[in-house]
Amino acid sequence: MGEYEEHESSQDPLHILRHSTAHLLAAAVTELYPDAKYGIGPPVEDGFYYDFAFSKPLTEADLPGIESRMRRLAQEGRPFVQETLTRAEANAEFARRGQDYKLELIADKVEGDDVSVYHTGDFLDLCRGPHVPTTRDIKAFKLLRVAGAYWRGDEKKPQLTRIYGTSWPSQKELDDYLKFLEEAEKRDHKRLGKELKLFTVDERVGAGLPLWLPNGATIRRELERFIVDEELARGYLHVRTPDVARLDLYRTSGHAQLYKENMYPPMVFEDGEELELRPVNCPHHIVVYQSDLRSYRDLPMRIAEIGNNWRYERSGTLVGLNRVRAFALNDAHIFCTPEQLMGEVKGAIELSLYFSEVLGIDEFSYRLSTRDDMKEKWLGAEEQWKRAQDALAEALTSMGQTYQVGVGEAAFYGPKIDFQVKDAHRREFTNSTVQIDFQLPERFQLEYVAEDGSRRRPVMVHRGAAGSMERLFSYLIERYVGAFPTWLHPVQVVLAPLTDAQHGAAREIADRMRRAKIRVELDARNQKVDRKVRDAKLQKVPYIVVIGPRDVEAGVISVRNRADERTQETVEAFVERVTTEIADRRR
Repeated sequence: MGEYEEHESSQDPLHILRHSTAHLLAAAVTELYPDAKYGIGPPVEDGFYYDFAFSKPLTEADLPGIESRMRRLAQEGRPFVQETLTRAEANAEFARRGQDYKLELIADKVEGDDVSVYHTGDFLDLCRGPHVPTTRDIKAFKLLRVAGAYWRGDEKKPQLTRIYGTSWPSQKELDDYLKFLEEAEKRDHKRLGKELKLFTVDERVGAGLPLWLPNGATIRRELERFIVDEELARGYLHVRTPDVARLDLYRTSGHAQLYKENMYPPMVFEDGEELELRPVNCPHHIVVYQSDLRSYRDLPMRIAEIGNNWRYERSGTLVGLNRVRAFALNDAHIFCTPEQLMGEVKGAIELSLYFSEVLGIDEFSYRLSTRDDMKEKWLGAEEQWKRAQDALAEALTSMGQTYQVGVGEAAFYGPKIDFQVKDAHRREFTNSTVQIDFQLPERFQLEYVAEDGSRRRPVMVHRGAAGSMERLFSYLIERYVGAFPTWLHPVQVVLAPLTDAQHGAAREIADRMRRAKIRVELDARNQKVDRKVRDAKLQKVPYIVVIGPRDVEAGVISVRNRADERTQETVEAFVERVTTEIADRRR
């Protein structure tokens, strides 16, 4: 990406344009704020950013002024000129300009004595390029927002001001992207979560520790019932295990050594006992497996749990419900014979596909995550890894699925299939996984009694068919823009009596619906019915039932759905229709 930090140079024209626009931004900032110090400014997906240290706080209200200066510099057609300096010359030049962050990058990232820099008018940056010829080639850009970011992503270093922007070859492409952002903002689960009273995050509890409000908890409860019932029907055995365990358990599994940067510090007691908030469920399920001697007749043994996990994510990486510090994972661990392995992997993939079909997760891709050449990061022999990787690839191929390979994205104990989805802003994240593990059975000395009476080692499949409740919920909020299918919606029917005279009839109807397990609310406020209907629509309630004097007299109800389609029907007919829709989990 042209910088000397952790980015690589690229010849992609859009990449070059955005990198050049980042330099244009920094040139404008240093003209408007001469005492500003600038850090790094790489292109990113759909745009670019640049990090600065300002003597006074910068807000988004300052962006139009910066953008205006950028447009003036663009019109001047200033050339991007590369120059090679010696290390001493580069240090002297950036020191003269008071750019301490560039001096740090020269010391840490530049090899040899030659230092590549780029001039854009009076602005100078440490950079390998390439760039567009002149600033006049930068035609359509927009500054989007301001955020905080630690220097080089290190919480122990100063927090800088990050300015995000986007740049496109033409105004039409920019306008199209800004329209996309507008639509993405409408779908953003953080905004909808607040508007629909689904969840909240409070600093008194802590960042990355969401609180599920009654509406959100209702949806989660329905999701968990659906998931658990389906898993039970497929032969899974559901268990409950504690959120903490002795640290020695994670020393045996290898997490304490290879995953400790994501774990909380252990709780150490006076007697020396060390308890750890669990980052994963697998060691607990292994102990469940070991609670009895298993025979080949018991296998495959599918142990499942919606278990709470705790991981210390850096504050700068926390995003709504997508990346949190406490989450509940739809997790399972399958213990099987080598001969059963392929069938169990395919079964896990099929279950993920079924959950996706019912929930409406209709755009996703597969990533086969493998290890890289840094052998100290991984457990086990290379031959075992190859066997596991080949088995996962064969399972996908035999099911007609295509995939990409993610080198270095494996779990430390084995390769995995990641189901990759994108949020409303096109940010990709892993929603569910299937992993093959030969390592933990070895580390825990797992056994089963084979048909010939010998003791053999089972293979372990880690499987999260629906992913975490938090990530799944964030996706569904954005997928449905808060208008969840009736079976999931926290309030399925709102009853809106026209006047106080219909309250008695409305209460009887509400009782009838509750007995049929329909989630119904009676809006008994002293408000006009139009206001009641409007408020129910804002909450995206699937059905609004207006009850007037003529309805009571005729023994019917007036129903309107979210598409504002209206019917009149008996209570019995409506209840039967809605309960069938709920039972079928229609979308």
